[in-house]
Amino acid sequence: MFYIYILRSLKDNSLYIGYTNDLKRRFKEHNRKKSYSTRRKAPWILIRYEAYLNSRDATRREQYLKTSQGARLLKRMLKEYFYDKSHK
Repeated sequence: MFYIYILRSLKDNSLYIGYTNDLKRRFKEHNRKKSYSTRRKAPWILIRYEAYLNSRDATRREQYLKTSQGARLLKRMLKEYFYDKSHK
């Protein structure tokens, strides 16, 4: 399986969108500060993931979610999560 995932920083509430074929390993790497792009904002929590059978489908979805249109979709998909202040 191939995964796209969305992390939220507990440090500053920023989001990170990534792609991997091993979600558990990659999540641990982010929180162990082994990823250059996310180490300064650790710790992270996983707020969403999607699984795909084909790696090209997953990377296409990841790239889409990183666009402004994809960001708007993401905010609509997670509207209740972002609205609910109890998780912050």
